Amino acid sequence: MENSRSRRIVSSRHLAEGEGWETSEFEFGLIIAFNAFSRWMVKCMSAAGHAEMTPLEILVLHNVNHRQRAKRLSDICFLLNIEDTHTVNYALRKLGKAGLITSEKRGKEAFYSTSPSGAALCDVYREIRRGCLLEGLSRMDISGDELRELGASLRALSGQYDQASRAASSL
Repeated sequence: MENSRSRRIVSSRHLAEGEGWETSEFEFGLIIAFNAFSRWMVKCMSAAGHAEMTPLEILVLHNVNHRQRAKRLSDICFLLNIEDTHTVNYALRKLGKAGLITSEKRGKEAFYSTSPSGAALCDVYREIRRGCLLEGLSRMDISGDELRELGASLRALSGQYDQASRAASSL
């Protein structure tokens, strides 16, 4: 019979040695899920009519569209947990050039909102998501409550990774 050590599913064996090896298995799951989610967003947006968008641009567009409230660059970065504001700023410029968002200066800050075509694109994306993703999820043995718990756990774990990154920055 195989021992549990030989059945570890990790991307980097050298990180899975010793205590806490389960974290490496979790991280490999994150890597696979992140890449699958990124691929999904791009394919869904392509089906919605915008094949040239990156995962970050898609996330920014949906965030700007969230609750139909204008948002500042700092609000978007904070909610998406993105430290590199220049990458979000670049995405905002591209979305603006594509006519999907608008910006309005209020004092020294710019506030971003979805344009009518940007909001319509988010609606098309939502419908494609419903048909291609949500219907498949409904056939899995995962309840809505379990998905919510997974989301809460991932958010809590992100705090641990944020704290660890701060600690590593001080070394």
